[in-house]
Amino acid sequence: MDRYMPLTGIDLIPASLLIDTQAPLDVLQAMADYRIRTVTQVLENIAFRAEIGCDTVVLSDFSKLLAIPLRDGCDLMDVIGRRLRAQVAE
Repeated sequence: MDRYMPLTGIDLIPASLLIDTQAPLDVLQAMADYRIRTVTQVLENIAFRAEIGCDTVVLSDFSKLLAIPLRDGCDLMDVIGRRLRAQVAE
């Protein structure tokens, strides 16, 4: 695994947003946790509102906006999983 891994949603070369795959596991986990919990909190706030106006374009844009930190969190969890599996294999 390369030391610096670009986030999944970034298709530019060179990528400017990278994950340091050698960062301490607790730091990687904290960053994944922050991103995933942020998305969860926003979705829970929406789910528990009594009335929300529903515009398809707004909903589409909103879902794309929430996908970014969720994808980042999944990328971080992927790095953590790879690191843990490598430790077990040693």
